[in-house]
Amino acid sequence: MSGRSPQGAERTAAALSGPGHRSAPEETPRRAPGPAGTAPAPNTAAATAPAAGTATATAAAEAPATGLAPGTGPRTGPRTHLRRATRRVRRTAAVLAVLAAGAVILAALNSGTRHGHLDPRSADPTGSRAVAALLKERGVTTRVVTTAREAADAAGPRTTLLVTAPDRLGAGQRSAIRSAIDLSGGRTVLLAPGDHSLSDLSPGVRTEGDAGADDLDPRCTLPAATSAGRAGTGGNLRYTTALPGATACYPSGGHPTLLVLPTGTAGGDTVLLGSETILLNESLAEQGNASLALQLLGSRPDLVWYLPSLADSDPGTGDQDKSLLELVPAGWSWALLQLFLAAALAALWRARRLGPLVTENLPVAIRASEATEGRARLYRKAAARDRAATVLRAAARERLASLVGVAPTQAHEPAALVPAVSARLTGEPRDVTALLFGTTPSDDAALVALADHLDALEREVRTS
Repeated sequence: MSGRSPQGAERTAAALSGPGHRSAPEETPRRAPGPAGTAPAPNTAAATAPAAGTATATAAAEAPATGLAPGTGPRTGPRTHLRRATRRVRRTAAVLAVLAAGAVILAALNSGTRHGHLDPRSADPTGSRAVAALLKERGVTTRVVTTAREAADAAGPRTTLLVTAPDRLGAGQRSAIRSAIDLSGGRTVLLAPGDHSLSDLSPGVRTEGDAGADDLDPRCTLPAATSAGRAGTGGNLRYTTALPGATACYPSGGHPTLLVLPTGTAGGDTVLLGSETILLNESLAEQGNASLALQLLGSRPDLVWYLPSLADSDPGTGDQDKSLLELVPAGWSWALLQLFLAAALAALWRARRLGPLVTENLPVAIRASEATEGRARLYRKAAARDRAATVLRAAARERLASLVGVAPTQAHEPAALVPAVSARLTGEPRDVTALLFGTTPSDDAALVALADHLDALEREVRTS
């Protein structure tokens, strides 16, 4: 293989000598301009980049891909852009962290006062904290339980047991509540029980569809109903029964929405209430709802408020039809909504304005040779031998492909390029595959040797 040319060795040493060294203008060969409209000859500085210093040749070969026009250069360096991007990321992360912390704090503050539907501790519109507070003023103690076993154990002659969701109970839980109804001697209030639970909790009673109106008149002799007057017991279920001793109140279409049934134990009774409206915070002050609720739940000094848990739910019923948003607690829903709005505002604030690209005239014009030399020094400082070797080999393969008649699309395929190049060599045999498609040089000396070998290979093919 032929050695390095003196001119190539001189430029290689200049490019690798150090950051402060610059080659003199007279060391760069110039070519007389050709006729107008003709392309530069193949032996120009761009075409013979592998013969120059490895770093300089790498920068020259890569310059078209980076979009640098001759005579121009970047206004700011890559480090400046990196610092600006880092600052933007840090500011955005800080804003998001503050928003997330605020959302968590807000949800934590609200979680202590917000509970579920019909919960006597909840101040939400669908909670029942208001009626629990009124009962407390009248000396009634309210106890919240979440399992059927706790509810059955707490039931007694001086107790009112309120079951808020009878249809959610499993067979074992319904059996426990039925035993409490028969043996406790107290009052049991079943809130809107359907046919699914009536067969076990109150045999002999069945539903008759929904009531047409929300507010109904009592039309019965039950003292609690007559003193309360018109109340919001409609809008949900109606009942019918042939059991003796039953008291039917607040009828709608001939069927009651409030039914009181005596139990086998003396003094005990069961109240079937077809609607939950009279227990909700949002409707307690309407009509005679408060009076009716206080009389139904405050007839005994102790009130056991049974909120069935998931463990007590029947696998065939429950929350399976609820959406994901309905299962999220109210406090967290508001916190997530505020966080989403804050993130949207932050995105609008930090987003780039859309529009056509605008060409900006750079204030400083830089010679193409200086830009190439500066890029070469960056490669040398970063010890980017892998990148330099890749660019040198790719540029050499493209030029060799045009010399040996290989299509540009196959210039980087060993099976197409290597046989064509080998056929043009007349000197001693050499490993063209390793030279054009080999591994990364191990050190700077190997990188310089690679540049020399590529230069020699191209000269031999060009002159053959």
